[in-house]
Amino acid sequence: MLDGQELQPVEGSIRDSVSALPADDPTIVSVSDIHGFIREGRSALLTLRDHPDYDPIVETGRLRSLDWVGGEEYVLVLNGDLIDRGAHSEKVVEMAERLAEQAPPGHVRVTFGNHEMGVLTPDFFDWGEWYSTTRTDEQRREFTRAIEGGHVVAAYEGYNVTYAHAGRIEPYEAAGLNDELLAGARFLAEGIGGADDRDRQEQLVLDYPAVYGVDGETGRGAGAGVAWLDFEFMPDDAPPQVVGHTRQDSPIRRGNVVCENVIRNNRRRDGGEAVIVETPDRIVALGRNADDSVQEHEFSLPATE
Repeated sequence: MLDGQELQPVEGSIRDSVSALPADDPTIVSVSDIHGFIREGRSALLTLRDHPDYDPIVETGRLRSLDWVGGEEYVLVLNGDLIDRGAHSEKVVEMAERLAEQAPPGHVRVTFGNHEMGVLTPDFFDWGEWYSTTRTDEQRREFTRAIEGGHVVAAYEGYNVTYAHAGRIEPYEAAGLNDELLAGARFLAEGIGGADDRDRQEQLVLDYPAVYGVDGETGRGAGAGVAWLDFEFMPDDAPPQVVGHTRQDSPIRRGNVVCENVIRNNRRRDGGEAVIVETPDRIVALGRNADDSVQEHEFSLPATE
């Protein structure tokens, strides 16, 4: 996963909120659940380049890799589950690291999904030979250092919504959840590779439920934490959020919450990749059509209803 030693720390409230950045009102771009499907992930991020009304956040560089061209005008939120399922988890992680290195500090945010949790707690899940559960002990420690450095967060506050992989039913503050993510990672890091490693993984889920908690047979029940809650349990009066985790054919809104997890449902079709774009005044989805053009769909702001 992300190497916390290679990236400069993201310090203070820049970790938690767009309002802490020195740039004036950068546009937030979010994509979730790339799941190792590197071609589709790249296509989603290139929707801004391919729409006439937007400047690009990334451009294609050598060997089809993406390079940051968004300056301080953009913030990219990779909203959890970068890994597993697809064949190119390593390439997706490399893309996230490269963009974080190229962008100004705090302008690439990675939120903690349930599959990122698999890196920390491989013995807790029966997931077979997936990327997350086959990391070495040193790679797991590197991931805890990425959390320590503020590169991986549980939630990130935008202008009108908070970004989290699965979200929460009750109101919350990103800083508080990010502190809980960090406390849990530190607790686990003390035992990685040791005799009590498995026991610490199980204790982590119990002691830090707002982030690491699971509920029900699938882990996705109404009492699950911010990495696990299924969108079907999100009430209409939930806090304003942009989430992924639960698969959709296109970005949808229920009450105050937009769900953006569309890559897997569309990966065998032409088009369908999408991002959410937020400014202080607007929240829109940019989605790729079957003919490779890009269509914009605007969601009303929660505060205006």
